[in-house]
Amino acid sequence: MTSRLHWLLLHLTRKLWFRASLFSVIAVGTALAGALASPYIPAELAAQLGANAVGNILDILGSSMLAVTIFSLSTMVSAYASATSSATPRAIQLLLADTTSQNTLAIFIGSFVFSLAGLIALSTGYYGEQGRLALFVVSLAVTVVIVVALLRWIDHVSRLGRVGDTTDRVEEAASAAMRSRRELPHLGGQPLRDPGQDIPGDARTIRSRCIGYVQHIDMGALQELAGSHHGQLFLCVLPGAFVDHSRALAHGLGMPANDKVDASVCKAFTIQDTRSFDQDPRFGASVLSEIASRALSPAINDPGTAIDVIGRAVRLLSIWSEPVEPRAVDYPLVHVPGIALIDLFYDLFTPIARDGAAVVEVGIRLQKGLRALVHLDGPRYAHAARHHSRLACERAMAVLRIEHDKASIRALAEEIAGSPVA
Repeated sequence: MTSRLHWLLLHLTRKLWFRASLFSVIAVGTALAGALASPYIPAELAAQLGANAVGNILDILGSSMLAVTIFSLSTMVSAYASATSSATPRAIQLLLADTTSQNTLAIFIGSFVFSLAGLIALSTGYYGEQGRLALFVVSLAVTVVIVVALLRWIDHVSRLGRVGDTTDRVEEAASAAMRSRRELPHLGGQPLRDPGQDIPGDARTIRSRCIGYVQHIDMGALQELAGSHHGQLFLCVLPGAFVDHSRALAHGLGMPANDKVDASVCKAFTIQDTRSFDQDPRFGASVLSEIASRALSPAINDPGTAIDVIGRAVRLLSIWSEPVEPRAVDYPLVHVPGIALIDLFYDLFTPIARDGAAVVEVGIRLQKGLRALVHLDGPRYAHAARHHSRLACERAMAVLRIEHDKASIRALAEEIAGSPVA
């Protein structure tokens, strides 16, 4: 598990301005470093290669890159607006963290800053003839980088913000979070099977001091804190939980009852206004289901996207049955509850079954997806799949009017209910 500092740094590097600022600093350094190469370049070589043309090249780069950057930003804003209206606003954070968009925009801004720094240095006489040649060579290299970035950007921008591209990103983020949680079902701590019974009665309750969603839990900090006081911590929430001042974050056994200890425990929980995909596989599942629900709204009326999401949901849930290597408990003093499989089923299938009840093709595809999950991993999948098959069938029967449509869905639900468990 990552520490809170490492997690914050990871989120910082995903910001759009971070790479643009980094590339700009590198650009200024590169433009000014040309003078350092002057002693190693023969003067006659500089005259032969026409290094005086570097000013014109920088003029062209500066004017064109400013226009291209503004156009790229407007394109990205349009793509984000399209993803918000056609998919879900919750996926915007994935689009904002898109590395291709960030790198391309950073290259454009960095090229503009490079040309600006180069022109200013030229006007002050900072370069000699040899320095101009070094700047000329670097400018040619920057031009090649810009052309490659433009070609990649043309291909990328044609897909950015489309429903399929957004759904791909959500599934990828949800799958990564699901695999991470599958490998560490209790975040590296001791399993807490039943919080109602496994938490000692004399454990002290530590409540949240903030209102919002838990985005990250620093397990290392909690382990160190519990060890320093020869106690144990029993967590009550997981990433994705909404907490307020009355919500218990953890119960401390053997922990001193003072404000400093409580503040240290609360500091290990990063609480923000929104949920995050990283440690919260249920959020990815909910966002994926939300895309299907929006597609089924009368304003969009796109059952094909809902059918596509059902297939992705089956693929996502199959990750929970993948074999994993047994791992030693990294944080033995911290007890953590796990994610119930039935909750993932509710996150993925309940909105689709509710909003797609009147669409027979969605109902049939949903039953077929649940039929596949019945045979996936023994009784635990079979119970959840049969439960949701029955609920989806009831919802469909309540709104469908054609008896043939009802019979088709009912037959699949009966098959699921009577199918043997693998």
